[in-house]
Amino acid sequence: MTKRNIYIDNIDVDKALEKFFFNLDIKSELEFISTIESVGRVTSRAIFAKYCSPTYPASAMDGIFLFSEKIKFADDMNPVYLTENDFKYVNTGNTLDLSTGDCVVMIEELIHSGEGKFKLIKSAKPWQHIRPVGEDIVKGEMILKSNHKILPQDLGALITAGIKEIEVYKKPSVAIVPTGDEVIDIFKEDFKENSVIDCNSYIFSAQIKEWGGVPTIEKKLKDNFEEMKSEIYSLSKKYDIVLINAGSSAGSKDYAKSVIEEIGEVIVHGVAIKPGKPTILGKVNGKPVVGIPGYPVSAYLAMDIFVKPLLEKITFLLNEVKYIDGVLGKKIVSSLKHKELVRITLQKTEKGYIAMPLARGAGITTSLSKADGILEIPKEVEGISAGEKVKIKLLKPLKEIDDNLISVGSHDIVMDLIGDSIKLCSTHVGSFGGILAIKQENAHIAPIHMLDEETGEYNISFIKKYFQNEDMFLIKGIERVQGIIVKKGNPLSIKSIEDLLSKKVKLVNRQRGAGTRILFDYLLKKLNVNIKELSGYDYEVSTHLDVAMAIKNNMAEAGLGIMEAAKIADLDFIPIGKEEYDFLVNPKMKNDSKILQFVEFLKSDYFKNEVEKLDGYSLKNPGEIIEVKKSK
Repeated sequence: MTKRNIYIDNIDVDKALEKFFFNLDIKSELEFISTIESVGRVTSRAIFAKYCSPTYPASAMDGIFLFSEKIKFADDMNPVYLTENDFKYVNTGNTLDLSTGDCVVMIEELIHSGEGKFKLIKSAKPWQHIRPVGEDIVKGEMILKSNHKILPQDLGALITAGIKEIEVYKKPSVAIVPTGDEVIDIFKEDFKENSVIDCNSYIFSAQIKEWGGVPTIEKKLKDNFEEMKSEIYSLSKKYDIVLINAGSSAGSKDYAKSVIEEIGEVIVHGVAIKPGKPTILGKVNGKPVVGIPGYPVSAYLAMDIFVKPLLEKITFLLNEVKYIDGVLGKKIVSSLKHKELVRITLQKTEKGYIAMPLARGAGITTSLSKADGILEIPKEVEGISAGEKVKIKLLKPLKEIDDNLISVGSHDIVMDLIGDSIKLCSTHVGSFGGILAIKQENAHIAPIHMLDEETGEYNISFIKKYFQNEDMFLIKGIERVQGIIVKKGNPLSIKSIEDLLSKKVKLVNRQRGAGTRILFDYLLKKLNVNIKELSGYDYEVSTHLDVAMAIKNNMAEAGLGIMEAAKIADLDFIPIGKEEYDFLVNPKMKNDSKILQFVEFLKSDYFKNEVEKLDGYSLKNPGEIIEVKKSK
């Protein structure tokens, strides 16, 4: 029986890498490949030309070839007359016999004067428009230096210089080993309930290809110590690098550390980084073996931090990392125990780039696909306040980020519909968070649905309250039905808000500041309900789909949300009433092309047809712009 793991380190990233590389005997293998297949590879030594270019004296122009002495004094006042016996016609690239001339005159400068004679009114210098042997490349000249990544434009020089094959660093072979009884590969087996779909192996494979390695996804290993030990030992002899996917933490069936320790050496286990702490750096048979955490975000970042530099040391292929300066749009609290890597969306404004943090859970795979960049918070920093300058490591091209319409505010499924047709970056922080984002000029639009408890009016009164000193603009969006989402078949027979209390229903709630939360509190206030008597009132989630999935997965029995979310999760729905979901506009953006395109889309037949397909939605003047006058 193997003993349960504990972390043996909480070592800084730089020290972990230094210790890892110091204990490895990294050797780069070489190979010869065809020049025409060499783009993207790295030269292992300098490349020297086998031939000159050009290999003969060549005409650089279409024209005539002659001795410059004949036209040495030609000008407008003293034209020189020639016959065809005085020159030879040449085309660009023709071989030149230097015993019969020393310059080329462009054909357009030769004036036909009749009776077989030609006139020139411009002189020429020796070697004018002549390409001498070796003008471009001289035999023996260095074409590319060693450790150079070959680019498409390099092929011209290499081929012209007569280089048919090149010695480059061989791509290292990398074994990707998924582990875990609960893990399934949907490309190789049928989906099963209560299973974990392996996406990490395919992410690793794509990363390794991008970084210059050759990945192979090996068979999945079960949570069996002896089987894992035998297989990892065998793979370490076959491959240059072995990656163990999952099993690196301190669980009772996390065998990666014990396996590496028994058949090789654990160099580091536990790094001061979040997410990614349980990463293992070791070696077996002298080969690097890396234990990667199972959570997708931890796994992706651990690969970037530890496996990429390992591959770079072997291949000499340096991958460009781009950073951009920005201003943090929302406070981030961090631990002093770790360097923290926070996924960020970037929003281009008149003031520069605003960095908005995304969900920080290590298992939230979508936060990676939504992220524009990564913010590194150093270990010794406890947090970063909103408004502070930050440096963001880019994950996407800046042009893609700059083109986005930035939406910060309430969540609705219709935002996905909009984002599929126009370039949209949408962050869900609730209606009140959207109002603050517009006030701080951190967004272009803010989806809001805020009910005035006194008037029953949506959105307008809140705009007047928070923007008293400036005229604002509201774009009409959709009407949607809010209601109580309950389990399939409504086993508790819930019919109203009152039932949530009388039947002691376990709730899931939206976060503070969300329009749905404001509506729920309004309904509870009307009924004089003491929220302390409600089970689950403090269990908060960020979207309507989160509410539905909490109920679907038995974490709650009911919650307020929209009809379409209930439908997606195959749950039942008790309607309460309609609400207005509109878009508050940053007034500085009202005439911007992004806003105009957005308004045009809301008015389109396509949008109308797509919304009609959704349950619980209707349209009333979508795209209409309402001006809300300042009150002071």
